Amino acid sequence: MKDNEKLNAELPENAFRELKEGEDYEPIMSPSRHFKEVNGWSVTWGILMAVLFSAAAAYLGLKVGQVFEAAIPIAIIAIGLSSATGRKNALGENIIIQSIGACSGAVVAGGIFVMPAIYMLNLDADFLQIFIAAALGGVLGILFIIPFRKYFVKDQHGKYPFPEATATTQVLVSGEKGGSQATPLLIAGLVGGLYDFVIATFGWWNETVTSRMVGFGETIAEKAKLVLKLNTGAAVLGLGYIIGLKYAFIICMGSLAVWWLIVPGMALAFPDTVLNQWDPSITMAVGDMSPEQIFKAYARSIGIGGIAMSGIIGIIKSWGIIKSAVGLAAREMKGKGGNQESVLRTQRDISFKIIAFGSIATLIIIFLFFYFGVMQFNLLHAVVAILLVTVIAFLFTTVAANAIAIVGSNPVSGMTLMTLILASVVMVAVGLKGNAGMLAALLMGGVVCTALSMAGSFITDLKIGYWLGTTPKKQETWKFLGTIISAATVAGVMMMLNKTYGFDSGKLAAPQANAMAAVIKPLMSGQGAPWVLYGIGAVIALVLDRCKIPALAFALGMFIPIELNVPLLVGGAVNWFVTSRSKDEEINKLRGDKGTLLASGFIAGGALMGVVSALLKFCGIEFDYAQWWENHLSEFFALLAYIALILYFILATRVKKTK
Repeated sequence: MKDNEKLNAELPENAFRELKEGEDYEPIMSPSRHFKEVNGWSVTWGILMAVLFSAAAAYLGLKVGQVFEAAIPIAIIAIGLSSATGRKNALGENIIIQSIGACSGAVVAGGIFVMPAIYMLNLDADFLQIFIAAALGGVLGILFIIPFRKYFVKDQHGKYPFPEATATTQVLVSGEKGGSQATPLLIAGLVGGLYDFVIATFGWWNETVTSRMVGFGETIAEKAKLVLKLNTGAAVLGLGYIIGLKYAFIICMGSLAVWWLIVPGMALAFPDTVLNQWDPSITMAVGDMSPEQIFKAYARSIGIGGIAMSGIIGIIKSWGIIKSAVGLAAREMKGKGGNQESVLRTQRDISFKIIAFGSIATLIIIFLFFYFGVMQFNLLHAVVAILLVTVIAFLFTTVAANAIAIVGSNPVSGMTLMTLILASVVMVAVGLKGNAGMLAALLMGGVVCTALSMAGSFITDLKIGYWLGTTPKKQETWKFLGTIISAATVAGVMMMLNKTYGFDSGKLAAPQANAMAAVIKPLMSGQGAPWVLYGIGAVIALVLDRCKIPALAFALGMFIPIELNVPLLVGGAVNWFVTSRSKDEEINKLRGDKGTLLASGFIAGGALMGVVSALLKFCGIEFDYAQWWENHLSEFFALLAYIALILYFILATRVKKTK
């Protein structure tokens, strides 16, 4: 395509709905034409974004305790760069910049959730060990998810909401359109961003509204362990709108089942009992705990069991797809895979032969890393470790992709916690205990965590590419480089932070790593795990699947805190209202499409201003509003502001029917 030939940057009307029989999806960048994608400009800026955002996300995640999603800010910066330099038809380049740069968020989440626990437990690990674990995990995640690309992004078109990918796609499209066509997204981004910025930075009103703000609510929370919470952020409301009412309802039902049935039920069944067989740090009787404490100590583990079983169910149901992918790889290796050039440009992946050999080679390198660098030349321990990592990473890859496709967030901390528990129990069983066992389990967890984080993040990139029409093979090829660069950056930042502050000093938040350290120490001392709770979650997932209810969506609701699930239902309800209040179906569709644009603006604005707010805190510019938030009046203000935000959203979706 010539640079001076203007690209028609308009998403087709069937971009977000299921396709009818015989209908095809035609992306913005036509499969029959070639566009600027991979060149010196896009690769250079992609690498710079990977380094910059890896360092920023690692700093902020460890120092402030906030992990932000880098995809949207990088997309906005890429658009700004192409506009400032007058580059024409830069959509393909911007996708590649975003795809390479987004490795940062995936590797950071994989690294800082686990690796700081190494230092917290006073274990010995160097830069190379941390870098290798993060890099190999990221590479493994990419290789494991590519065979499922066609299934998730093409075959399931319109069946999954992909909220994060939707928001990033709308940002990229609006940037390519420019002018007045991008105005609704920009205004929504400004409104949502400032709204979330005011909460996070100045604390003018409370971030969370709870049933405790009234006297009766306080009483039932204390006596009956029953509480309702609602996050009032604009970004979470936008996520709920894009997810839609169906999935949001299922997720919320999972949350309410835990918070309104299991939590009060446990307090009623064990009022004076301390259940700490698997965690000696629990010293309080269940009846003396708050609902939040019961959820954290016990009920959340049911969600982890549900997520794990959902993964197993997903693997069984996807067995045909797995067999097909393996069969295609086998045919390619025999030279019978057909000509890749005959495949549409927008459906061209890295050769399955390369994926197969690459996966085997990566697993061999991980095995050698375990054998020489972790297990001290113990063959049994190294073999058991590589088998565990391979099975768990492969099993949970589809879970990570499903979670991202449904709710836009990856329950990687829950899956990693399950990995650490399984790794610890198995490694203790084969004779690896104490400090050596803890280091081995944490590095195994680091590989798996990064693999799952990368798999979830990359399926988002591939969906963006599918909607817009980029070449998957190019995204997949350059993703490896971004991963390795991000892994090196994150490892360096972690080493520097440990030397500057010390992870065991209490000056670094690192909440996820603290949780991992707390779990693994007793396990490596021969203590148990909450298998009964995991089993309850697994049974619930099985029953839901038999009832034709999406088990993963429900399990995610059981694991994710209630204050983040209820606003998804609110957003889904707004979606239903916006798309059904007119008798004219065309008007409803136009309103729904504009709502998607506004919701994307809320997510983009919230993500961007969240970075700014976290940077201010990191630089020491912080306002003390803790005392004000303890006053229930701050929750009433929050409720009023939230209602005003919803009314603005509904009014802003008004459109006129055009001929």
